[in-house]
Amino acid sequence: MSAPSPLESKPIPPAEGATPALAQWFVAKAAHPDALIFFRMGDFFEMLFGDAEIAAAALDIALSYRGEHRGEKVALCGVPAHAVESYLAKLIRQGFRVAICDQTETPEEQKRRKAPTIRREVVRIVTPGTVTEESLLEASRPAWLLALAPAEDRLGAAWLDVTTGAFGTESLAAVDLAALLARLEPAEILAPEDLARSPALLMLAERTAHVAPPRDGTRRLAEAFGVSTLEGFGAFVPEEVAAAAMAVDYVRLTQAGALPRLAPPVPSGGRGVLQMDGATRRSLEILRSERGDPRHSLLGAVDRTVTAAGARELAARLAAPLAEAAPIAARHDAVDFLLAAEAVRGALRAALKGAPDMARALARLSLDRFAPRDLGAIRDGLGRAEAMAAALDAVTAAPPIPPLVVAARTALVPADGPRAELARALADPLPARLEDGGLVATGYDGELDALRRLRDGARDAIAALQMDLAQAWGVASLKIRHHQQFGFLAEVPAAAGEKLLREGAKDGPHAPVHRQTMANAMRFTCTALAELDRRVAEAGEQAAKRERMVAQHLRRLCLAAAPGIASTAAAMAELDVHAAAAELAADGTWCRPEVTDRADFAVVAGRHPVVEAALARARGPAFVPNDCDLSAGRRLCLLTGPNMAGKSTFLRQNALLVILAQAGLFVPAERARLGLTDRLFSRVGAADDIAGGRSTFMVEMAETAAILNQATSRSLVVLDEVGRGTATWDGLAIAWSVLEALHDRIRCRTIFATHFHELTALAGKLPELAPAHMQVREWRGEVVFEHRVGPGAAEKSWGVHVARLAGVPRPVLMRAQEVLKALEARARGLDPLSDELPLFARPAAAPPAEAPAASPALAALAEIDADSLSPREALDAIYRLKSLLGPVPPGAE
Repeated sequence: MSAPSPLESKPIPPAEGATPALAQWFVAKAAHPDALIFFRMGDFFEMLFGDAEIAAAALDIALSYRGEHRGEKVALCGVPAHAVESYLAKLIRQGFRVAICDQTETPEEQKRRKAPTIRREVVRIVTPGTVTEESLLEASRPAWLLALAPAEDRLGAAWLDVTTGAFGTESLAAVDLAALLARLEPAEILAPEDLARSPALLMLAERTAHVAPPRDGTRRLAEAFGVSTLEGFGAFVPEEVAAAAMAVDYVRLTQAGALPRLAPPVPSGGRGVLQMDGATRRSLEILRSERGDPRHSLLGAVDRTVTAAGARELAARLAAPLAEAAPIAARHDAVDFLLAAEAVRGALRAALKGAPDMARALARLSLDRFAPRDLGAIRDGLGRAEAMAAALDAVTAAPPIPPLVVAARTALVPADGPRAELARALADPLPARLEDGGLVATGYDGELDALRRLRDGARDAIAALQMDLAQAWGVASLKIRHHQQFGFLAEVPAAAGEKLLREGAKDGPHAPVHRQTMANAMRFTCTALAELDRRVAEAGEQAAKRERMVAQHLRRLCLAAAPGIASTAAAMAELDVHAAAAELAADGTWCRPEVTDRADFAVVAGRHPVVEAALARARGPAFVPNDCDLSAGRRLCLLTGPNMAGKSTFLRQNALLVILAQAGLFVPAERARLGLTDRLFSRVGAADDIAGGRSTFMVEMAETAAILNQATSRSLVVLDEVGRGTATWDGLAIAWSVLEALHDRIRCRTIFATHFHELTALAGKLPELAPAHMQVREWRGEVVFEHRVGPGAAEKSWGVHVARLAGVPRPVLMRAQEVLKALEARARGLDPLSDELPLFARPAAAPPAEAPAASPALAALAEIDADSLSPREALDAIYRLKSLLGPVPPGAE
């Protein structure tokens, strides 16, 4: 297994001649050459040699040197053990893998072994896809580890989240890999080296570890779950099993042989979900904006969840909306119920607010890498779940509780849950670390209580001894302090200490023995203090040992009930999503969509949820809603109109309505009837691919090709400006042929926005094409964008007017206007191009007529620039034009 390092690896010197401790570092580095070794030395994790140089630069910490190895100084940097998570987070975000080489025995155990140094071993490898610490995770997003196993022209894919135990698999065509990557957005990818060089994975090289599939994947996967066959989990093809075994083996390797609690793999894959490729997801900004900001995405606009688990569930539903009517309707029923039952919704959200993340707490407990707060999370989470169950049990009147809510209610209170035991056992408040003590409440364990009394009584004895020593030594300011190495010491001012030294040795248990000299004080011990130190240490060690035993007992209780706790956590997340969707629709401006099995698409007063939310935050103007009808007979909408008028917003909003509806949420519209969509394609906006060596036009054509090759009659396609990246006639020809293919061959619902107004002539040729345009009006020489969609084609593009709004200099605008008039005149004289392009045919010649005499008033009028006239100049121009017209004929008005 190997993974590309974000920084070039530094050479490692030979291990010969190393000290015992340094020899342990060389063993760890040889086993994990592609990882930074965090080597425990007392209260610090240290990095040595080349690792130190890399880590110091990545963490922006000091690089120093300590000792020599083979005649060269040893580079060194370190981080405090108590703050290691924050440093790990920085390294993981930069793509590093870190091997934690920790002390696996105490100094006392080392002494009993008579070993030259404490034993140290690699206890885990921290990678982006296997972290469990809260500070290293994004609370509202899953941390998928994706494994890929090639098999001829197909790929086996398996993805798991060690923090929640979720585990899924899929067998897919190799060409669908990019869509899977876009859907999951994995934190880490496992792939054989050849596959890692594929275009889809090349841009994710820093997140990809080179791993080969195991030969005996079925056996290894069955052993991991303690079963003899995988048939009970579902039907898997060989490449799915290989990928799943890859993922499980990798997790086991990074956790030093341990496995977190994993749900059995589900071979669901992409079946039953709305298919969207990477370009569509980027265009629609479903989970994050194109700049990577989740706040300005669809998720950010609709997220009203109050728990991290609920936010993860909502993100998963938006990333993979359903494609079957029955489960979609079931979700809508749940939202409808909670929308009507306002009191129940309020009670559920009150219980959920601030609820802990039980799923991730379970993962840390299963790996025995837990903190007191994880036990507290299980206790408090189960308590919140009981409150939610009570709120649902209080429902006695209509509307009836829908099946999804009933199923969630059943899962909220697991059988034999450990909540009561945890409530009795855990102290309040809980300590931050197990090592701090104070996890177990007084009265839960009698033996622990007795040890604590002994320990605390010895501490009272320390206070008494401090008073005795102060009197015996004649130093009123004497203080007994604890030192990490020497234990308890009596600290006195420097002058008093020198006096004790001058007086010489004294007899008895209070005779001072010098231990340490500091700048302003001296520290002493004595026989009585040493004996008391021994008794306190033994009592404290026994109490800490007993408390660890109780903590392990509570951990085992939680793990024994883990399936029920996991189901409770999932039910809480599901109810959070349903209640949040109902809360979003509570103002009455969101409606329940009617999802049908027919090719319907009829939206009344639809709105773009992200743009509407942004306008509301900025206290800007109200969003202008628009209808959209792509039903039979008009399933292809050809949309024209100027830039800045709202074409792209209209395209995206209708695609987003499909995602929201099929994810099980309500939609921002007055009414919506939507036929099930199997694939959604959105090509809106332009971008190049510099790293891949593809121009903007090449990217556009590749995305258009994907649509033409993959779309079906049940798909929805939104296309913006096909053909704009090349010469005018080339672009027009491509747009023309794409439009015909969508209408004649694929026959899917489509919104096709274009600046090629010539395409509107196809309305007479393509019976299901319905022209529409963004409404614009001109008022006193200014363009007013109404952001409304009207029937028929736009009269003109208004491009020069938009350029003026953008601040293009006036001389350039005037020249552009002249060139535009010349080009329009030239276009009117075009010869017919072909019978297939009748819109280019020259109009029939009109009968010859006598040319009218040139009017001097019209010539003068043509020379006037109306936009630049002052009121006085305009009045003068009117009088001049009137004089050029001559006298008005008798009887004329």
